Amino acid sequence: MTQTSLASWLSYIESQHPSEIELGLDRGNEVLARLGLSRPRNKVITVSGTNGKGSTCAMLTQYLCAQHHSVGTYTSPHFLVFNERIALNDSPCDDEMICRAFDAIEAARGNIALTYFEFSTLAALWIFDQSDLDYWILEVGLGGRLDSVNMIDTDVAVITSISLDHIDWLGDNIDVIAQEKAGIARKDKLLISGVVNPPDSIAATALEIGAHLRQKGTDFNFVSDEGLWSWSGAGVEYNNLPTPSLPLQNAATIIAVLTYMGMAPKQEDLVRLFKTAQLTGRFQKVASTPDIYIDVAHNPEAAIELSQRIKQLVRPPIAVCGMLKDKDIASVVSHLANSFSDWFCCDLDGPRGAKAEDLSAEIVRCLPNLLSNDLSSHVHTFHSVNQAYDAALSKAKADQRSVIVFGSFVTVSEYLTFSQSKE
Repeated sequence: MTQTSLASWLSYIESQHPSEIELGLDRGNEVLARLGLSRPRNKVITVSGTNGKGSTCAMLTQYLCAQHHSVGTYTSPHFLVFNERIALNDSPCDDEMICRAFDAIEAARGNIALTYFEFSTLAALWIFDQSDLDYWILEVGLGGRLDSVNMIDTDVAVITSISLDHIDWLGDNIDVIAQEKAGIARKDKLLISGVVNPPDSIAATALEIGAHLRQKGTDFNFVSDEGLWSWSGAGVEYNNLPTPSLPLQNAATIIAVLTYMGMAPKQEDLVRLFKTAQLTGRFQKVASTPDIYIDVAHNPEAAIELSQRIKQLVRPPIAVCGMLKDKDIASVVSHLANSFSDWFCCDLDGPRGAKAEDLSAEIVRCLPNLLSNDLSSHVHTFHSVNQAYDAALSKAKADQRSVIVFGSFVTVSEYLTFSQSKE
């Protein structure tokens, strides 16, 4: 069935499979074989991990584009429009190209029911094939081994970090989760692990597959000191690198990817990258007077990273927080409870959305002594991101504070939609 617009296509593909998520490669592999796609001129780079996938993909893309390579990048989820997921040379694809991809997939799939993510992944691969690119950079959506991105044999597999997340799908065991994420590796191909204190299952999985593992802390290292940092590995060193706005441990991982791929990046090119690299929703400053930041931090590891960023601010900021109830709300709040002067909690719509009251209860539990005297003046609950943000903004202006909107891609997306409508 041919649709007439991207909006109608997206509505259509949402209705084609009874489950939002169904891990497995059989359905996608069958359609992929029917499409008969080629590969990029150089390499496929596939990125998995609990946190840091987006920033790793962004820095790799921006570096390769600066070196005049043509690059297709597939990421998820999107903030405002679906087009963000499929980028050519760091620019989102237009509606027409994506509709053509969906047409091709619909013609090839026959009676095979595909999930929304499988449709999206196949569309990205079809577009990259049509565009005759040097590199494909593919971000795993969930897990690794059974994620639809793993339909394509990678040339370089990357694991950014490992922590507990998506436990309903991946389990509550770090070793098992690491094994799933390392499952994107291929025999005789590179597997770059940026994981701090990596579980043994990464090396075991690499050995079983026959991949060439290079690990942070063993094969490469980085050291940070007073706003500058250095990297060493594979017999080379880079010193006096500027600290990027994106997480430093992911910057160290992408140097490893480039180095072990044999690209021998130049010092000046890395300096330029780390001074300019950016990604929507990663401690991103979006307004001034007062300063407004957005951050998609939604699990403990990301919360720790956010807490470190907040320490760089002169005064404790105000939080606008909305989360999904299947996340580890207690751990996220515990890592950030002391980072904010005030909390403006909001409901998120949908079956997965947590209620503001649940968030505020965790905050009270984490900070009972601080809040017991005047709870109502520090923690507030609202029915929407918009309401919470408006109230936080008034407080920030009165108290000369900054505001950080965080807790979920959904929270940040709703803020961006709301702020865009007011422009």
